[in-house]
Amino acid sequence: MIIIFKSFLVVLLLSSFSIQKQETYSLTVDVSELRNSKGTVLFALYNREDAFPDEHYKKYFKKLTGEIVNGASTVTFKNLLEGKYAVSILHDENNDGKIKKGSILPKEGIGFSNFRSIGISNKPTFSKTSFSVLSDKKIKINIIYL
Repeated sequence: MIIIFKSFLVVLLLSSFSIQKQETYSLTVDVSELRNSKGTVLFALYNREDAFPDEHYKKYFKKLTGEIVNGASTVTFKNLLEGKYAVSILHDENNDGKIKKGSILPKEGIGFSNFRSIGISNKPTFSKTSFSVLSDKKIKINIIYL
């Protein structure tokens, strides 16, 4: 009888602690108007200010590679917690995972969430490129060829 009572107490105690699973969301990222269908598109997702910009693609939170179909590419990042994120993309025409540069400027297309162009006075930062994910979300990023 004591064993049954102790078992009942354990079950009662454990059931009173509800384990809450945090809800997760997906982020779909589209890019179009690529200048050709060579290579792939590298999509890097960031969730920290100190990781962005990340020219060498080493500080990302998640990274996906998208195939190019008819000058466009789409990927979906899954299982994201609510929070602030920023996206950087590279039209990696030679599939080496790096930004191919001329003397200073990139020769391959790049893009950032919330950006239509970049320049000396318009450099991407986490605060400028970030957005909130509070539910499933879809964004479009403009590709920039310099």
